[in-house]
Amino acid sequence: MVQASDPYVKGVLALQGDPIQGHAIFQINCSGCHGLEADGRVGPSLQGVSKRKSRYGLINQVISGKTPPMPKFQPSTQEMADLLSYLESL
Repeated sequence: MVQASDPYVKGVLALQGDPIQGHAIFQINCSGCHGLEADGRVGPSLQGVSKRKSRYGLINQVISGKTPPMPKFQPSTQEMADLLSYLESL
């Protein structure tokens, strides 16, 4: 689990995410499994995911690669902030 003190996490949380950019990142990298509207396909639906997982939990889920078949994904801090912003809008 990533820690709140991790420099990457601190960097992500210090940024203002753009949900429109986050949606574009999601479409390119995540929609193949999670569906175009994040409503689930191979991967689970992500609708309301920010109510189930903390920001740390979401970041960890994306970057850890610990939940196969989801690949390890290491977006830049701005891309991750944008992706978080999009996920929180669902």
